[in-house]
Amino acid sequence: MTPQGERFDIQLKGSGRTPYSRGGDGRAALGPMLREYLISEAMHALGIPTTRSLAVVTTGESVIRETDLPGAILTRVAASHLRVGTFQYVANWGTIEELRTLADYTLQRHLPDIEADENRYLSLLKEVVRRQAELIAKWQLVGFIHGVMNTDNMAISGETIDYGPCAFMDTYDPETVFSSIDIHGRYAYGNQPPMALWNLARFAEALLPLLHDNQEQAVQIAQDAISDFTKHFRRYWLAGMRAKLGIFNEEPEDESLIEGLLSMMHKHRADYTNTFRALTFEKLEDAALFRLQNLQSGKNSGRRDETGSLNRRTPRSS
Repeated sequence: MTPQGERFDIQLKGSGRTPYSRGGDGRAALGPMLREYLISEAMHALGIPTTRSLAVVTTGESVIRETDLPGAILTRVAASHLRVGTFQYVANWGTIEELRTLADYTLQRHLPDIEADENRYLSLLKEVVRRQAELIAKWQLVGFIHGVMNTDNMAISGETIDYGPCAFMDTYDPETVFSSIDIHGRYAYGNQPPMALWNLARFAEALLPLLHDNQEQAVQIAQDAISDFTKHFRRYWLAGMRAKLGIFNEEPEDESLIEGLLSMMHKHRADYTNTFRALTFEKLEDAALFRLQNLQSGKNSGRRDETGSLNRRTPRSS
C-alpha cells in the first residue's frame, strides 16, 4: 500500500515452481528478465498501462534451456495479478459462490465505484472490455507486438502484463509476429484486436453464472457487452492516429486517409516508428517512404490521391 492508498501486487518472476508452473521449472534467464525490465519501463514512459519492473537480480545458478544460461529473478509490480485465466480457473474448478467471491474482490480492488450497480458483474464485464479496447489501441499505435496473447496474459486491471517474446515493430506489416512458436500468426500484430476480443469472450463465459440465472439470457447479455469492443477500439485507435498525424478536427474521411497511409507503408516496407517521426518533425527526407518520387510530386498538391496527402489541418472555427 502506497502513502496515497494505492495497492500493488509484487511478484518474483523466475523464483521457482508454483502450483501454476504447468510442469515447468519456474526459473528465468537473465536476458528475458532484462528485456521485460526495459520494455515495461518503455511502455510506461509511452503512457501505456503496464506492470512495472522494480529490479532484476541474478541468482548465481544456471537455467537450462537450449543452453546453460545465467539465472535471474525479476521483481514485478502490478495493480494486481488477476487475469482472465484466473476467472477461467475458478469458473471451471470452483463453485458459483467462489466465482462470486473472486468477482466481488476484483470489483473492490479495481472498480469500487460500481460495486453498488444493479448488475455489478455486467458493469465489471463492460469496464474490462473498455479498458482492453483502449489498451490494445495503444499497442497498435506504437507498433507493439505482445507475442503471446493467451488468457493468462490479459490482466483484468487493463495493464500490459507478461513480456515474453515481445517487440516494437520495425517494417510495417500487419502479419509481423515475434514468437518463434507462432508459426501461423495467431498473435501477429494485425491479429491483436481480434485476439483481445477472443480473450474477452472467454472472460464473459466465465462470468455467465453471475450475469443472469437464465443461461440463454446470460449469454445474450454477455454477447451484447463484448460486442462493444470493436466500437471502443476504433474510437481509441482513430483518436490516437489523428494525434500522431496532427489532425486536429474530425472528418468523415479520416479513417480512409489513415488506412491509405498504412497501405503505402506496407507496400513500400516503411519503418513504422520512423515514418511517423519524420512526419512529426517535418523531416520527410529522413524516411525512405517520403523520398519516393510519386510521394514527393504530390505532397504539396492539396489532393488526396495515392500519396495519402497529409496536408496539415487547423481546427474549425466555432
